Amino acid sequence: MTPDELKDRIGAGLLSFPVTHFKDDLSFDRAAYQDHVSWLSGYDAAALFAAGGTGEMFSLSPDEIPEVVRAAKEAAGPTPIISGCGFGTVVACDIARKVEAEGADGILLLPHYLTGAPQEGLFAHVKAVCDATEMGVIVYNRANSVLQADTVARLADACPNLVGFKDGTGDINLVRKIVNTCGDRLAYVGGMPTHEMFAEAYDAMGVTTYSSAVFNFVPDLALEFFNAMRAGDKPTMDRLLTNFFYPFLEIRDRVPGYAVSAIKGGLAAIGHASGPMRPPLTNLTPQEVAELAQIIKDSNR
Repeated sequence: MTPDELKDRIGAGLLSFPVTHFKDDLSFDRAAYQDHVSWLSGYDAAALFAAGGTGEMFSLSPDEIPEVVRAAKEAAGPTPIISGCGFGTVVACDIARKVEAEGADGILLLPHYLTGAPQEGLFAHVKAVCDATEMGVIVYNRANSVLQADTVARLADACPNLVGFKDGTGDINLVRKIVNTCGDRLAYVGGMPTHEMFAEAYDAMGVTTYSSAVFNFVPDLALEFFNAMRAGDKPTMDRLLTNFFYPFLEIRDRVPGYAVSAIKGGLAAIGHASGPMRPPLTNLTPQEVAELAQIIKDSNR
């Protein structure tokens, strides 16, 4: 997939991050992961992110990420697979080259490791990763890696394969400025945790698509909400927010890291357990999984 093809694709529909399945000894459960990716690929997602944030990229080794991407590509059929990428610049460039060799259709560049950095440093980091691959690159504004509008514009000029901007900051003023500055040069993706809560506001700014974590275990509901958002169907969005998303958030917000753990808990709640979380994240309790199962059941009434 060329960078321009990736840009068109990610703007065309809902995106999602499959969780990464682990065995009880915390090793990668390839077979279970491929079954899950194959199931999700049967739904109308524009692309799937392998080893992304919900896929616990931060707890994978750099050598495991290409392995996860290869497994996803084998299972996804025609659905494009975008690889997570991150850590420091040298490691990120190496990951980009390796996942390209495994057939990834693009990369999502997550925040670099640990330290804050000035805009010139962030510019150099993103440009180095773009230069390391011919694939399309989506940069993720979040945490300690927040590009300002002029930096994004400079990168768009310097890196022809930078095709997407994803926001996880919730900074409305910054997002509006970036969209206004870069226009249709980039595709824009919403990336707040449980982005459905922010979808209407982002859509009004020109960020017309997003990645849905709950697509992992309630894909029909996730697509119903996305299609309602695109159609301006507020009653449907309000119903789904009330019946599913607000109760889900009550569980998600209980413990740090539950934004990811609750997704694996959702899979357990529908009988498709994906294995434990890798430390430092923790699993939902059995009681919380049962609560989540009831929320899913109630949302279908």
